[in-house]
Amino acid sequence: MNRALYIAKTGLEAQTFRLAAISNNIANANTFAFKKGRAEFVDLMYQNVRQPGAKATSNEDNTFPSGLQLGTGTKAVGVQKIFSQGNLMVTDNQLDVAIQGRGFFRALDQNGNEMYFRDGSFQTNQNSDLVTSSGYLVEPAINIPLDATEVFIGKDGEVSVKQPGVAQPSVVGQLELTTFPNPSGLDAIGNNFYKESLASGVPDNKNPGTDEAGSLLQGALEASNVSTVEELVAMIEAQRTYEMNSKAISAADGMMKYLNNNI
Repeated sequence: MNRALYIAKTGLEAQTFRLAAISNNIANANTFAFKKGRAEFVDLMYQNVRQPGAKATSNEDNTFPSGLQLGTGTKAVGVQKIFSQGNLMVTDNQLDVAIQGRGFFRALDQNGNEMYFRDGSFQTNQNSDLVTSSGYLVEPAINIPLDATEVFIGKDGEVSVKQPGVAQPSVVGQLELTTFPNPSGLDAIGNNFYKESLASGVPDNKNPGTDEAGSLLQGALEASNVSTVEELVAMIEAQRTYEMNSKAISAADGMMKYLNNNI
């Protein structure tokens, strides 16, 4: 089998994988707090016909300055999440909160397990508890009184409300942020949520604005950090690279056809 056929085949698979990652980024260009993914690749093992530095002759000390190593192609090794800050969109909704800097909000799933997210489009459920847009309870639990006329969320995460007949706002809860040593190692589970993994490291809960945690901005949401222009350029690159690998297969096939017709 012509070696070039197999190598070019791995190139086709790699660009198909890259295009899938790009497509997911573009599809989520309007998803609040979405973090784009970057496809990553490594070269495959090499066939070492001659090692670098091998002796040029058996009787002399001369060595080859370079080796004869034939590569066997490429493969995808993962999609890294890029946790750069997305643009802030002003919504003037008092329950919308954007994170400026590092950190994640926490919520509990149906089994009581913690999930992490940056989409601060909060709402209240039938019990007036603060929940995510998917209906999961925010942790620590915060209850907004039914008679509250205004809700205030400070940069430090303190939640207070204004009630009829009370001059000063009353504190009803505290939003916390969770940071990780390696956010890119979090397990993305959909619905804008992540879960802790061995690669992410141990979660560290703290108040916003303390240590390396970011601050909060009420009445705003973090937009996706996807740049559609960059993704379109990457899509063109993937398409052209796919085409070049296809041409390599055609060229290898043409060489084999020539040999078959002239033997």
